[in-house]
Amino acid sequence: MIKENLVEYFQTAIKDNWDKPAVSDYNGKTITFGEVGETILKFHLVFEKTGIKRGDKIALIGKNSANWAVAYLSVLTYGAVIVPILPDFLPKDVHYIVNHSESKAFFVASSIWSSVDIDQMQELRYVIGVEELMPLFSRADHLDEVIHSLNGFMQERYPEGLNAENFQLPSTSNNELGEISYTSGTTGFSKGVMLLHNSLAANVRFARAHMPLEPGDKIVSFLPLAHAYGLAFEFLFPFSLGCHITFLTKTPSPQIITRAFQEIKPRLILSVPLVIEKIYKKKILPVVNKSPVNWMLKTPLLNKLIHKKVLAGVKEGFGGNFVEVVVGGAALSHEIETFFRTIGFPITVGYGMTECGPLISYAAAKEAKIGSCGKPVDTLEVKIDSHDPENEVGEILMRGENVMAGYYRNEEATKMVLDDDGWLHSGDLGLMDKDGYIFIKGRSKSMILGPSGQNIYPEEIESVLNNRACVAESVVIQRDGKLVALIYPDEDVVKSMALSNQELEDKLENYRKEMNKDFPAYMRVSRIVLYPEPFEKTPKQSIKRFLYQ
Repeated sequence: MIKENLVEYFQTAIKDNWDKPAVSDYNGKTITFGEVGETILKFHLVFEKTGIKRGDKIALIGKNSANWAVAYLSVLTYGAVIVPILPDFLPKDVHYIVNHSESKAFFVASSIWSSVDIDQMQELRYVIGVEELMPLFSRADHLDEVIHSLNGFMQERYPEGLNAENFQLPSTSNNELGEISYTSGTTGFSKGVMLLHNSLAANVRFARAHMPLEPGDKIVSFLPLAHAYGLAFEFLFPFSLGCHITFLTKTPSPQIITRAFQEIKPRLILSVPLVIEKIYKKKILPVVNKSPVNWMLKTPLLNKLIHKKVLAGVKEGFGGNFVEVVVGGAALSHEIETFFRTIGFPITVGYGMTECGPLISYAAAKEAKIGSCGKPVDTLEVKIDSHDPENEVGEILMRGENVMAGYYRNEEATKMVLDDDGWLHSGDLGLMDKDGYIFIKGRSKSMILGPSGQNIYPEEIESVLNNRACVAESVVIQRDGKLVALIYPDEDVVKSMALSNQELEDKLENYRKEMNKDFPAYMRVSRIVLYPEPFEKTPKQSIKRFLYQ
């Protein structure tokens, strides 16, 4: 266990920044650190008086918002276990996660509450709306009474009034379970990653020591808070420092993100590759590909002037006040990373996974190497499982403070990734140079990063497609930010049905439309491409996905 305590980080931030802005909704309300602290303590009273015990699970679903953040902190600092759920999940997936996690209470956004079925979640005692932080449903008769008596309860506990001096959170050991993060909604694929307070604290501790933020700095949060990356570095870490976080409360498009950056002028920017790549393709390439500019880029001395001008324009697009852009979640295009570094843009790529809460490696932009994802954080041992880690690709293994406690209620899956010596098998393949920089060379895990940072597991989609008549096998890939299904047809079935090529394409298109109805928007396949031959496979008969990207 590390000595820095997660709850103490938050307590100190609240006490030291009592009257300063803590969290805001974009173009909406702002809540100070003191107000966050008061709401946290009120929810502790609600939990206590409705029989919620330390260690009980409480689920949370909704788009990024100030109230989402307050609800999260209220649960975590009480000593209960928070179960954040992606708002994109279908109702059946939400029911599954709430039930599998054995959640006793549920914070729900109103738009999602109208689509879920409370009768499918019988163990819930009550539901609280995220927008107003007020009850929506209760199987506990006295919940309304408790809510209406909160001010009286607070006055009893703080007769002189609550202030920065007497604000105190319950002591919680880093050894306690803090969060269960579900990697997916689908029953057959979803695993609940158990993150101790220690794992979350280790991520916050590293970021505080190595990432360029100071108290009072501004942050724009647009990555999904229900995922470890956005949660740790757009919320927990900056909040612990006393930064002001603005949440984009709607699905973030590059236009909305850029506008928010220019208005708020964040000091540190976290992003996924897709956002950076869209900005590069739409804003930068059209400029550099114009003939006069293209010619000048190839001319010594003149190219430096062009780089300087492009750099100024790109920096302004990100608000002009940032120190660094940290990219995570998936690999950044080598071409794009090289271009940004050539013009002097401060960009760096990190590496992580939910099972490490999430950070595994990082290097500041001024120290990063092109193509690498930084060096291991100081709370982890990382090694390459090969005889020559500098030259022979092997699986990336790690152990230490960040690593999860296992998958909730799934010992079999836990044993598959955590060995007897405590090494977590990432499923990612890479090299490590003599300076300790990690270079990812492939992912035996086939996860695709969605447009707003959602994890997409192509096997979930492929398992549906492969069960359809006329489909022998399929591979789901990402092209230009959209999902495409490559399908090798079942020739015997096609022949027996006497289908023409057009009829086959029509049938597959109908499959696509039907299947998409059962998936959230970010998992929907945009088109189907017929493949003329079986996909190339490994000796274990796994499709070599990298050949088809």
